[in-house]
Amino acid sequence: MIQDINEWLEKLKKFKGVIIVEGPKDKKALQNIAGMKKIFVLSKKPLYSVVEKIASETDKVVILTDLDRKGKELFARLRNHLQKHGITIDDSFRDFLFKKTHVSHIEGLETYISKVRLEK
Repeated sequence: MIQDINEWLEKLKKFKGVIIVEGPKDKKALQNIAGMKKIFVLSKKPLYSVVEKIASETDKVVILTDLDRKGKELFARLRNHLQKHGITIDDSFRDFLFKKTHVSHIEGLETYISKVRLEK
């Protein structure tokens, strides 16, 4: 499992587009575990302004909204709107979290990875 997590983190670090997260705690977690720089925080911003801003900056994104009901709904809406603007969505990172971890909130990813590393 730790090898899978490490590979996932390396791929995420090498990703050339923008990573979208829900809040500042999610951003901080990704920065702490992967040193990510291109992270866009949604917070309370209107969806149309998010889409326009991202479309002006990149053509590739990873959407790492939480894996709960609200996060799934937000992911679907964002994905739909971003794709209409010609943005490519890389789902592989989110799929990994769903299929290989017990993470439900991105802000908890740092703690989860620490526990997995300790178990090794």
